[in-house]
Amino acid sequence: MSTQVLIEAPGVHRLAPHTPRDPGPGEALVRVHAVGICGSDREVYQGNRPEGYVRYPLTPGHEWSGTVEQVGAGVPASLVHRKVVGEGFRNCQVCDRCHAGETTLCGAGYEETGFTQPGAMAPTLTLPARLLHPLPDAADLTAAALLEPAACIAAAALKANARPGERVAVVGTGTLGMFAVQFLRANSPSELLVVGTRRDREALSRQFGATHFRTKDDDLPGGFDVVIETAGSADAARTAAALLRRGGRLVLTGIPAPGADGLDPTDLVVRQLEVHTVFGAPPDAWAHTVRVFAAGLLDPLPLVTHELPLAEFPHAIELVGSGDPKVGKVLLRP
Repeated sequence: MSTQVLIEAPGVHRLAPHTPRDPGPGEALVRVHAVGICGSDREVYQGNRPEGYVRYPLTPGHEWSGTVEQVGAGVPASLVHRKVVGEGFRNCQVCDRCHAGETTLCGAGYEETGFTQPGAMAPTLTLPARLLHPLPDAADLTAAALLEPAACIAAAALKANARPGERVAVVGTGTLGMFAVQFLRANSPSELLVVGTRRDREALSRQFGATHFRTKDDDLPGGFDVVIETAGSADAARTAAALLRRGGRLVLTGIPAPGADGLDPTDLVVRQLEVHTVFGAPPDAWAHTVRVFAAGLLDPLPLVTHELPLAEFPHAIELVGSGDPKVGKVLLRP
């Protein structure tokens, strides 16, 4: 009997029987290859997810890759057997934000795979086929399981609009930070600084294209054209803003706990800083991510440190929150 992870309430989970759901009109059934765990999955399990952004009981899993096994009416049969990844936000497609391509701001309210809709911590996942992004036949599905967080950073990179020769920086050295380094490197910067809290991340940062590395306790330079913040720590936004030149561009992706140091509005106005924020990834960011991945410009595999069976979900959650520097991206394999 196949099983899925089911979180019945905060702190309460079990392995439940899983029966694939046949796809209805416009849907596809995907055989899940791997599913990643991030901090938001830990929030779901612990009950720390903000109200309205989770619905129990729930099968989690929003970072995944797989292969299409079956499609419903109205979906091209050519999609069957294709390797795919998929968007998480279940947008309405008819509001003004959806028509503008800003599906993460859908006016119909928040619905997302793995949070309010069944996720991929199961052998199969049935979802709207319009959310799927086909991959090249030779794509590594283990690496592709990380394309959801990569797409969130692609959204940040597109907003940052870094140009060749600019000085760019990344604040944060986790999975998102390492993806930010790779996206910014592809724009041929004159300098790419990474700022983190862990000196042991320097080698990987340089492997992905960083030219300089500092910890936030070092004397930090200024004058950067673009900074992408991925840390989500209490002072990360202020650290990122301080790196910028007058008129520089800042993109915030981290979500700190309540009580974090906010940006100084006087500083923003006087220095005319351009500030953007990102929550999730709209379709153009997903398409950009898949193109960059297919071109070999995005390498997620060095970030994966653990691959575990689905039954070890509790251990995987513990690993993600352990703070162990040897723990990178944790994948479950249904």
